[in-house]
Amino acid sequence: MTAPGLSTATWRKSSYSDGGDNNCIEVADGYPGLVPVRDSKAPAGPALLITAPAWAAFVEFAAGA
Repeated sequence: MTAPGLSTATWRKSSYSDGGDNNCIEVADGYPGLVPVRDSKAPAGPALLITAPAWAAFVEFAAGA
């Protein structure tokens, strides 16, 4: 699988981030089957590419925590 280019991605803060300056992640929409995730404090840094099913499981777990 070739990683998608993220240079034109539109990033948004995750609704599960606490809104503080130090604990925010951002996600990008529009990548079928993948959820790009990055640290909002380091937007020029690397992004993780997480499969949609794995992201859904993570969000379900985090919502129950």
